[in-house]
Amino acid sequence: MYHLAVKEEAADAERISGTVALVGRPNAGKSTLLNHLLAEKVAIVSEKPQTTRHRLVGILSDPTRGQIVFLDTPGVHKPLHRMNRRMVKAAQGALGEADLVCLVVDASVPPGHGDAVMRDWVAQVETPKLVLLNKVDKLADKSPLLPRIAAYADAGFADIVPISARTGDGVETVLALLWQRLPRGPARFDPELLTVHPERFQVAERIREKVLHATRDELPFATAVEIDAWQEREQGLLVLHATILVERESQKKIVIGRGGAAIKSIGTAARRDLEVYLERRVFLDLVVRVARDWRQDQRVLERLERAPLNVER
Repeated sequence: MYHLAVKEEAADAERISGTVALVGRPNAGKSTLLNHLLAEKVAIVSEKPQTTRHRLVGILSDPTRGQIVFLDTPGVHKPLHRMNRRMVKAAQGALGEADLVCLVVDASVPPGHGDAVMRDWVAQVETPKLVLLNKVDKLADKSPLLPRIAAYADAGFADIVPISARTGDGVETVLALLWQRLPRGPARFDPELLTVHPERFQVAERIREKVLHATRDELPFATAVEIDAWQEREQGLLVLHATILVERESQKKIVIGRGGAAIKSIGTAARRDLEVYLERRVFLDLVVRVARDWRQDQRVLERLERAPLNVER
């Protein structure tokens, strides 16, 4: 037994065990990249900025190479609400915990002031860094990439990789660099785990994703989803009751839609997604409730992150 333990410790010492923070501006494609790296959907995605509101943990385990823990962070932006300040704080905190930082940049749009601020902010971090110029699949002409690469090189970034998180172009190159640059040591998590987030969190997020896809303008920023009840029924049926929070009555009318058409469409799309994710039949009951200025309410924000789940079995 002693020799076996020594061998296991030696094997752990040879394997990679590191944490990678994915940071960037809103809608840079960090969550799409995380899902591609893991080959599974851990983070919800949409074309709406600020889709990711919490720091998400994704775990990539390889039996011979080791384990990489990814921290998918909210997009860094100028916070206007308490919720947004918590989002930016989550991104800042990830920089302090990571062994390596990946700055994800939307290369399909011209660089602006926000990109320069983000570049300079990350450049000051002493942690090893990669710059990932994402969404190159949207560029018919790749020549604008050259001055952007030069700008990041001038700022002190040694590794700059053009990628497409959507198609996977360049992602294997990024992964190879991560395996090379991360420290060695024992795995932090059970290799069977893909994420540390409970099912109830994932379910709420997947419902919110469908709200994002179905709504427009300011609504994506003003909506949240709470799981009210989770009931296991006979023959594998799961009954879920969830509330979609909005800030104003006018928003409630939009989410419900004329004759309930919008909420029905959201519910149908969410139920189908959840049945695939949970691998069982799902009955989903959605209601819409006005919670004025919930993005400024500390109690609501904490409840959304850590609310106890009413489970009936």
